[in-house]
Amino acid sequence: MGILNELLSSVLFWAAWIIIPFIMEIVPSIGSIVILIRKHIHPDRIDKPAIDPEITLLIPVYNSEDTLEACLKSVNDSDYPNDRIRIFVVNNQGKDNSFDVFAKCQKEYPDLIMQWMNAKQGKSRALNLALFNSSGKYIINIDSDGFLEKSALKNMVYCFENHPEFDCMTGAILTDQDAIMKYRRGKSRLLRRLEYVEYAQAFLAGRSYASEANAVYTLSGAFSAFRKSSVLKSQLYNTDTICEDTQLTFQMRYLQNGRVGICESAIFFVDPIESMDKLYTQRQRWQRGSLEVSHMFLKDRARIRNMFTSPTVRTLVYDHTFAFPRLIWYLALICLLFMNYNPRLIIFSTLFLFGMYIVLNYFYYFSTLGYLSEFPEIHKFYRRQWTIIPLMPFFNLMVFFIRFMGIINSIGTASSWKTANLHEEKDKVKRIFDQDFARLHAVIERVDHFVNTDES
Repeated sequence: MGILNELLSSVLFWAAWIIIPFIMEIVPSIGSIVILIRKHIHPDRIDKPAIDPEITLLIPVYNSEDTLEACLKSVNDSDYPNDRIRIFVVNNQGKDNSFDVFAKCQKEYPDLIMQWMNAKQGKSRALNLALFNSSGKYIINIDSDGFLEKSALKNMVYCFENHPEFDCMTGAILTDQDAIMKYRRGKSRLLRRLEYVEYAQAFLAGRSYASEANAVYTLSGAFSAFRKSSVLKSQLYNTDTICEDTQLTFQMRYLQNGRVGICESAIFFVDPIESMDKLYTQRQRWQRGSLEVSHMFLKDRARIRNMFTSPTVRTLVYDHTFAFPRLIWYLALICLLFMNYNPRLIIFSTLFLFGMYIVLNYFYYFSTLGYLSEFPEIHKFYRRQWTIIPLMPFFNLMVFFIRFMGIINSIGTASSWKTANLHEEKDKVKRIFDQDFARLHAVIERVDHFVNTDES
């Protein structure tokens, strides 16, 4: 009987702690590796069009005086002809000297056709205003706090020209490697290196695979592109959500039955995350926005049975519905010691799971290297990150808990771009505990006073 109980305990433990994550994460990821290898063996042929199409570049600005010049310089320095680019710099009611920077850039880059516009508050309104005034065959929007790789615009446009099935595409977002190296060695630089690897693998491995299955969950708000004929048929950017890029992605897929893809060779650089507080608020904002958009489009489709036929529902179910049982299992490891589970089994199972994630991240690492082969400097920097790959499962676990808190904080609260950061959350929790313990202490004092008075 003891052997039977141990066998049942082992089977149940492996089923709950190993098999479910294996089926939900590792098996699909191995499938993505197969697709990525096939794409490397048979790469797409990109032919240069007879005439470079005209494009409109939308750059929303909000207090961007420190970054706007570098952004516009990257457009001027790109290998796409300046006379085929029209730029709208749209001020989102910023209060700094961004216009002075714009005026300076007009003088420094006279070949760029640029126009300044003032919009109502909100990035969505700024982008919509520019969309109504856009011209050209393709519309590309980039954030003002980043800059383009030299061939990004050309690669994006040529990819559209050679793939008429795509209605919109996202570029690949990487953090600026020079900015990463300015941080001090140790924890500060390590956090930014982990973020760099996360971005590279998410775009150059994860979304590349998703693009093959027309399952890209969201365009990147920092760098995305549209056929003008497609985006102007949409409802444009929605002003009722903080994830307008995801909302427009869902429009293209569900309202227009369009195809969403990625151009891996169109790279846009953003600054590394400034602090843990910024990481905490950024990922919570993304999570809240994802829930808002999912409610708009999937409230009648979000059934468990649809996760096998709809990539979007599958992503939603895994990221949100399965978040609670995943959290329970993470926290239940200690409790399992008191439920007759063999400690060695728990330790071995946990190490095995994280070992699989490490192997998986190395697969992604080598796949991502393949996509970066035509960018020598980026390829060299990313190749040097091989030493931190074993830490990626722990970084992803930390991000999971942040996203989970985003789910909790989105319940019963109004949508807002500004959310509490990590230190503010800690202070709020401390105040709640102090209030609760104060109430408990008051109750104890009253009981003590009643008992002592009664005895006297």
